[in-house]
Amino acid sequence: PILASAHENGCICLWSIQGNLVKELLPFSKYPSVPLTALCTDISTKMLLAGSKEGHIMRWSIASFLEDPQNSKNKIKEELCWRAHSNEVVDLFHEEEKNVVVTASIDGSVRLWHAMNGYYLGYFGQPRKFDLSDISRSILPCDVNNFPTIIKEESKHMEKKKMFEYPLMLDRDK
Repeated sequence: PILASAHENGCICLWSIQGNLVKELLPFSKYPSVPLTALCTDISTKMLLAGSKEGHIMRWSIASFLEDPQNSKNKIKEELCWRAHSNEVVDLFHEEEKNVVVTASIDGSVRLWHAMNGYYLGYFGQPRKFDLSDISRSILPCDVNNFPTIIKEESKHMEKKKMFEYPLMLDRDK
């Protein structure tokens, strides 16, 4: 068993139940790291989902890593990132039977997304029924203007590395 914790610096820590740090992850993003505010997995713990203070949802594949965490060939791969809300995500969960992710924001909105591609399916309280069969539609909520990003390459930025300090130096000649 592994325990996952989300942190203010945008890092996810994976712990053994003995309390030992197993792995640290940073989401791959073109944006600076922001505080993570929600975490969940699917029932079979094949994917890890995280929500951020800026309204993003990130999805990692963790199945091979959990089979043998000591094997360095078994990686945790971030697969998808999307903007779900314009404000902080306060909760999320994955409904495995329908393969959807439900997200809730600090603004009171609750939205439904397709888990595999991050496509928007609707919001709770909308006048029409959810159509879970049509996952090819590319619509967005009114306050989100970026489509989901599929992360195809393995990123070296995902594993937290030691930071180096580069002090500013005054060059009087320039």
